[in-house]
Amino acid sequence: MRRRALLVGLLLLGGVARAQDVPDALLPPEPAPAPPAPPALAPTGAPMVPPPPQANLPAGMTVRPDGVVRFTLHGEAIEPALAETLRAMGERLGALPFGRVAVEVQVVGPANDASMARRASLARAQAVKALLVAGGLDATRIDLRPLGRLAAGVDAVDVLPPGAASPNTEARNGR
Repeated sequence: MRRRALLVGLLLLGGVARAQDVPDALLPPEPAPAPPAPPALAPTGAPMVPPPPQANLPAGMTVRPDGVVRFTLHGEAIEPALAETLRAMGERLGALPFGRVAVEVQVVGPANDASMARRASLARAQAVKALLVAGGLDATRIDLRPLGRLAAGVDAVDVLPPGAASPNTEARNGR
């Protein structure tokens, strides 16, 4: 019985050795090369929209090199000069063929009531969104980020053009 098993085993090993010597004509063809990488649809690292000229900005509004616009807002009521600037910004951002705009709002708000601070920042973000939409930016391209009260404790609105990183990332993660 053992001899028979040993003989069968040797025959099988011989068959495997012969299978490795198969001529190239019997092997399947090499796979096709991979297609080229798709083109980048949006530029990365650089702001997609040139920032508005510093000379025409209302008091309290600043523009960072990456295109993020920051201004102070103490309530839902927006001053006429600031409202006009936001409408013009909505027009410029609406002219872009793609990309999402983010509105991040933080408030001084009550330190002991996170829910009230979040609601206050949401109301301010909605007021800013309404002005951007009035300027021509599609409402579906605007993301609202009501941050509530952060460690800095400031009343600030940041409008982030497509491709810009949030200036509040570290503050949000450090809560």
